[in-house]
Amino acid sequence: MRLGMVGLGRMGANMTRRLMRGGHELVVSDLSLDNVKHIAGEGAIASSSLDDFISKLGKPRIAWLMVPAGGPTEQTVGALAQRMQSGDIIIDGGNSCFKDDVRRSKQLKEKGIHYVDVGTSGGVWGLERGYCMMIGGLKEIVRQLDPIFKTLAPGRGDIPRTPGREKLPGTAEDGYIYCGPSGAGHFVKMVHNGIEYGMMQAYAEGFDIFRNASSKELPEDLRYDLNLADIAEVWRRGSVVSSWLLDLTAIALAENPTLSEYTGYVQDSGEGRWTIQAAIDEAVPVDVLSAALFTRFRSRQEHTFAERMLSAMRQKFGGHVEPAASKKTA
Repeated sequence: MRLGMVGLGRMGANMTRRLMRGGHELVVSDLSLDNVKHIAGEGAIASSSLDDFISKLGKPRIAWLMVPAGGPTEQTVGALAQRMQSGDIIIDGGNSCFKDDVRRSKQLKEKGIHYVDVGTSGGVWGLERGYCMMIGGLKEIVRQLDPIFKTLAPGRGDIPRTPGREKLPGTAEDGYIYCGPSGAGHFVKMVHNGIEYGMMQAYAEGFDIFRNASSKELPEDLRYDLNLADIAEVWRRGSVVSSWLLDLTAIALAENPTLSEYTGYVQDSGEGRWTIQAAIDEAVPVDVLSAALFTRFRSRQEHTFAERMLSAMRQKFGGHVEPAASKKTA
């Protein structure tokens, strides 16, 4: 299929590469002409403006957006909609709020343009591992786009089948699912990220306990000088708390057991806040998820080893760089 990719950052560029490897034709657009030139050198079709971008797409035109949520996505969707026709498709693969998806879908429907929201997880590792996708929109349009999702998804790989799963239909085992109407994809991804906050916080607090096990405040016979990198590594092998996040933690600790290159300033990208708000709207108690979000707020005032670990995990899975670290190296 021929489709367009708007936004060639950490994820957009690698998604473009994975799609091209799968035989798709990609027209690319980015605010940085250098980014466009670079990916065009790998086989993509360059565009010099949004008008040029639209003119090079097939029919129906399919434009996948990988731009920051909020204003940038809003402006890009509006600019594309002005240039598109009835039957064309806009896919938002960023981290938009599901309520914005519902509003945009209604607005675009008036022009006959289809809107699909895709919660995308995979970070900077997605080129090789594939991307887990949670999709919202009209079912028939999503079905039409299936070759794109199938290429981006990890596929079944060597993960053992869940007992009883062989009786169930669908694409979940391939790494992508249709969640429901507009907003449903980003709603599921939003809660995914809220859970991610809680999981990261649990690892971070546990390893902070290990790091302080040698504290002079403790009785001498109850002090332990523990090897954090080894603990992370052994837990990866047969432990019930093994996970990809733990894999990334093990990498960070193997590189530097003190994580001294991180200050512990931990950002939140919005989905954690929206998850808590959804829980409030639904009257669902979320003790762990809310505490994990508030810890990130606190990290911007005071830093612990646990916060350095949170920052390290964010850098490893998503390439997120601390604002404070950026200032130090400027």
